[in-house]
Amino acid sequence: MSRSRIELISRGFKIKSITGRNPVIIKADYIGEAVCPKCNSTHLRTKDLIQRRLRHESTGRSSTWLEVTLRKYQCLDCGRYFRVRMQGIPPYKRSPEFFHREVCLKHGDGKSKQQLHLNHRIGTATIERWFHDHLQHVESMFTGRPCPRVLGIDEHFFSKKIGYVTTFCDLRTHRVFELAKGRSEKALEHFLIHLKGRERVRVVCIDLSPSYRSMIRKYFPNARIVADRFHVIRTILRHFLDTWKEVDPEGKYNRGLLSLVRRHHTNLSSEQVVRLNDYLNRNPVIRILYEVKETLCSLLKLKTRNQKDCKPLIKQLLYWINLLKESNFPSMRTLGNTLDSWKNEIASMWRFTKNNSITEGLHTKMELIQRRAYGFRNFDNYRLRVITLCG
Repeated sequence: MSRSRIELISRGFKIKSITGRNPVIIKADYIGEAVCPKCNSTHLRTKDLIQRRLRHESTGRSSTWLEVTLRKYQCLDCGRYFRVRMQGIPPYKRSPEFFHREVCLKHGDGKSKQQLHLNHRIGTATIERWFHDHLQHVESMFTGRPCPRVLGIDEHFFSKKIGYVTTFCDLRTHRVFELAKGRSEKALEHFLIHLKGRERVRVVCIDLSPSYRSMIRKYFPNARIVADRFHVIRTILRHFLDTWKEVDPEGKYNRGLLSLVRRHHTNLSSEQVVRLNDYLNRNPVIRILYEVKETLCSLLKLKTRNQKDCKPLIKQLLYWINLLKESNFPSMRTLGNTLDSWKNEIASMWRFTKNNSITEGLHTKMELIQRRAYGFRNFDNYRLRVITLCG
């Protein structure tokens, strides 16, 4: 490490010598401004010279030590004795902030506390304390942020004691905005009331959860609710499979046939299409159900349509909803009632391309954070990690 580089990262130090390779020993004098901490006087008298040995930021793979000579002063105005506080070294610490940051970044990148303990000769409890302080410092930069305009809301399981946690995700930047305990309106009421900038939200993407829908209508007055496309299509597929198993009870034991029926026709090879057509020709009722399923899925997969293009699509959706509600199969009637209850949110999918797949992907990252920490008991620590690493 060059002499000029050290002067840049440690202002207030005058370097006398740099010796050694591993470790590198930097000898310096502290020449920063000295002020009495009690009366802010600069009328001081030097009483003693003190040597301090501090662990500095590593030079490549070589550890670096900083041996500093600083002064002990007496204030001639108030008579107080004190040692000057060096810039870049927190109170009651034995190493500069640069070394703390180096350890925290390595730990955040995946190095275990035990490995850092062996490499840097510091305790694992010290590493955990430094890393927690680092996360709190980073998280403080996100405190008080207003709500994003495009919001994704979904829940995931945290622990047996706390239960589920609701994730609020910024779908524009693909980042976690906030976490809150619970998933019911009663559990989230206090959090939502104190949420800053709720009126800024214009679009909220959710799965087919009635509790989330009523909560959004109450606390996000200017937001349009958009149903998540994946959950809507999965609901259609689930009710279709229930009806198919009711019509052909033996077919559910044929795993190859089940795979053909579940997939979209565009994802089938020519041989699979022939096999599927042979089966549907022998079962005309299942063919009708299969065509209804394919038509609905193709209709709901459309994206980026303007207001004029959505009008004929809405007519088609209402036609199929009425047809399903008059079906003789209970699962199809249930599907029709579900689509009828969510028809406004489903129709909004044609205008907006954002969906909760972004939130589900962030949930995968959160699971990795939990696994690496062998689980969390404290929700605040878990939220701190998630906001810092995924926010």
